[in-house]
Amino acid sequence: MNKIFDIKSEADFQTACLETFLYQYENVEIYRKFVDFLGKNPSEIKEVKDIPFLPIEMFKNHQVLDKNVVAENYFQSSGTTQIQTRSKHYIADFNLYEESIYKSFEQFIGNPEDYIFLGLLPNYSENPHSSLIYMVDFLMKKSAKPENGYFLYNHQELFELLQKLGQENKKVILFGVSFALLDFLESHNDFTTLQINDFTVIETGGMKGRKEEMTKDELLKILQKGFGTDKIFSEYSMTELLSQAYSLGENIYETPNWMRVLIRNTEDPFSYMEAGRTGAINIIDLANRHSCSFIATQDLGKIVNDFEILHYTQNDKHAFQVLGRIDHSDIRGCSLLVS
Repeated sequence: MNKIFDIKSEADFQTACLETFLYQYENVEIYRKFVDFLGKNPSEIKEVKDIPFLPIEMFKNHQVLDKNVVAENYFQSSGTTQIQTRSKHYIADFNLYEESIYKSFEQFIGNPEDYIFLGLLPNYSENPHSSLIYMVDFLMKKSAKPENGYFLYNHQELFELLQKLGQENKKVILFGVSFALLDFLESHNDFTTLQINDFTVIETGGMKGRKEEMTKDELLKILQKGFGTDKIFSEYSMTELLSQAYSLGENIYETPNWMRVLIRNTEDPFSYMEAGRTGAINIIDLANRHSCSFIATQDLGKIVNDFEILHYTQNDKHAFQVLGRIDHSDIRGCSLLVS
């Protein structure tokens, strides 16, 4: 087991971050160049807030990879146009990614072995280097249920399978990209007849220009009503990460112990916003051992500190909301809905 999954306390996390920073400064060339360009002396960085965060755009034009390893393969963002430069995340240890997938899912959802997994992920299914498809494939493999499978636009077949699984009292998880879930609902308006006792929908974001944009809250309400279940969860990750945050309600996400979100000031990228204030999302993902664990994204968000909504989370210290994209940034293939 990788030691990052043994992190139990904030002190453990801080220590692991500083060790990871020094390792990646020494061994990831593009990250070292970035830190040097900022004029930062690694020996003077003693706190996590002082660690430089690599702009996520670097994954589009540079190989972000530990010099001590050889990449087994890579993940690539889906993109929305043929001319758009797509991010590549070179992966040296797929076992590390799989352990991160399993432990995050286990912490927030349950044991993968207990569920049937269905995927409604068009576009992603057609991308041979999709990290999202790799994740769902892995969960299906762990589940080992014969009913597991993907559905592109064959909505009737999916609906009939859900009817059957409901009658058999099976536990079902449907991973779906937002526009495909809405298309599915439009093609069938009788989901209340399914009567699946344990049915969870996990939306992964992404309209891809296929639907009129709406807030995340609006989307969740439509999905709850349409599918007849309160279990409309969300998953937050991206090509450049090997860990996932999950929302179990109200667009409030939590991170596993080896992952954190900080909110940077959009006018001063080296300062951070207090809880409740909106800014840009910086992500620490210690599972990115062989690329870069400190990434400055183009997503907007805030740390949640509202007592009235923290009952949706297991650990309020790691709760955050995703509120959209910074203006003029590329629209990600797995883009997040403005909320």
